[in-house]
Amino acid sequence: MGSANLDFVRSLYANWERGDYSSVDWAHPEIEYVWRDGPAPGSWMGLAATGATLRDFMSAWTELRNFPEAYHELDDERVLVLVKLSGRGKTSGVDMYGKGAALFHIREGMVTRYVQYFDRGDAFADLGLEPGSF
Repeated sequence: MGSANLDFVRSLYANWERGDYSSVDWAHPEIEYVWRDGPAPGSWMGLAATGATLRDFMSAWTELRNFPEAYHELDDERVLVLVKLSGRGKTSGVDMYGKGAALFHIREGMVTRYVQYFDRGDAFADLGLEPGSF
């Protein structure tokens, strides 16, 4: 049985796995969206900037997939999701496969900070965790 935050994050991935990215009700209006590593690391504030960044990223790929492998509640406000990533660059045709992570900071039922990692090793390092700790 999961906590409210775990259930909340699982519901987000359930929608995203069906290709439903239409709702932003889960995100705080002043959300901080971070790409910690990968081809275009950076940080954006607010729903508009987050949405534009996600649309730009997703439009560069075909067959983009982000499947959750495991969910870990780190504390009362953070949930770490270990994910498998795959896709094909629209322009380059290059296939991308990897094991990444997503870190959700949740307060009062909304995501206030969303950090994505192409390399889950970076997530473990940032959080001071050993890769085999889960």
